[in-house]
Formats: sequence, C-alpha cells, structure tokens
Amino acid sequence: MEDCTITPYPDGPLLVRGDFTIVDIEGNEIDARRSTVALCRCGKSRMKPFCDGTHSKTNFTAAGGYEGPPRD
Repeated sequence: MEDCTITPYPDGPLLVRGDFTIVDIEGNEIDARRSTVALCRCGKSRMKPFCDGTHSKTNFTAAGGYEGPPRD
C-alpha cells in the first residue's frame, strides 16, 4: 500500500497522490478514478472537489507550503 501525500501547489490545487478515499459530507465515496488527483482550493471549479484549472483565470493566490498556525 502506497502512502498518501498531499502537495499544495503555489496559486493552484492540492495534488493528492497514493492510496486515498474522498468522501462527501454524508460519507459517500466520490470516485476519483485515479491514484493522483488535483483538489480545488480556489472554490471556482465546475468539477468540485476536483480542480479544473479555473484558478488560473481568477487570480487565485495561495502559498505552496506551510504558512504557519492559524492566527487568532
């Protein structure tokens, strides 16, 4: 079994690789159809929870690494 890794891409999606399961709020499995998927971070994708590249058209910005603990 391969470990799951999640990589935040700068100004882009979260890339998920390895063995994982994606479920909706009710616990129903969402068929990812592959062992590597890109999850939307910008909230504008028409294929949520998956990325469709819309972030590049909306000027979405996000770091590609750890930004530190949440601020109060």
